[in-house]
Amino acid sequence: MSSSSMQPQQQLRGTQTMVGHMSWVIARPSLTALEVAWRWLIGAPLLLICWTQAQKIIAAVPPESTGLSAINWQNPWTASIKLAEAWVTYQPHVAAVLQWLAPVAALAWIVVSGIGRSLVLKRIEPRLPLRLLSMILLQAAWLAVLILTGWAWWASLSWAGQTHINVTGEPDLVGYTVWAVFLSLGFFTLWAFISWIVTIAPMLMLLENCSPVTALIRSLNLGKGLTGKLVEINLVMGIVKLALLVVAMVFSAVLIPFSEEVGASALHLEWIVVTIFYFIAGDYFQVVRLKGFIEFWRVYRGPKLH
Repeated sequence: MSSSSMQPQQQLRGTQTMVGHMSWVIARPSLTALEVAWRWLIGAPLLLICWTQAQKIIAAVPPESTGLSAINWQNPWTASIKLAEAWVTYQPHVAAVLQWLAPVAALAWIVVSGIGRSLVLKRIEPRLPLRLLSMILLQAAWLAVLILTGWAWWASLSWAGQTHINVTGEPDLVGYTVWAVFLSLGFFTLWAFISWIVTIAPMLMLLENCSPVTALIRSLNLGKGLTGKLVEINLVMGIVKLALLVVAMVFSAVLIPFSEEVGASALHLEWIVVTIFYFIAGDYFQVVRLKGFIEFWRVYRGPKLH
């Protein structure tokens, strides 16, 4: 849906334009293919490395030696204690791997995502220039905000665990669960409220021909109208991600009642297909969000391109 067909700014709602953007992206499958390509270009090797390192750790410290193979999953409390004890054993091995894997993976993601996102935006709007180095710098800013948000979420869960689960007394599992759900949903919503700032910055840099720092500053001063629309789209995309996750979980359980008839191989194939579907659908909606951001920029800040 082009900006010329949108309603006046005062009546325009972000959700009202999403169907048009979805149709526009569906009519151009190369956009989703390009988004999938750059994400899997970094994601597939990273998963392979993680799998290889996990196998090495398990070979060095077998689950039998940590008690994981004897966990009684029908007793959540004893199972959580066993998992905590096993984590203490595995933690040094995992930390040793993360010392070199985390920075390498972060650097690779920043570079690949900067190039990939530039190509996707160029495909959406051919008039945009290619500024790969600047895009890579802004992708680093996006990753930094994500890491900071993730660290805050993990710290809040640790606080909930320390205040509600005490090995010297009776654990408050209900209280911990309530806090865990509340904090997880809260930080998920917080990410939707703040991530648009580092998501729109690369587009501002290209659309308004400014520096990465200037783009970040401008993303904080877009005005109430445009900011509201960007937050609205981000929240909708967050809900879509949750919906996709629920759909994927439902599809993953379709063959479980018939596991004895179809066999384990069919279940594994089903899970692989559902996982691929989830990632492709998620990448598709990422492109839809980019398209929505660009269209709202045209309405509120830029000229109408023809």
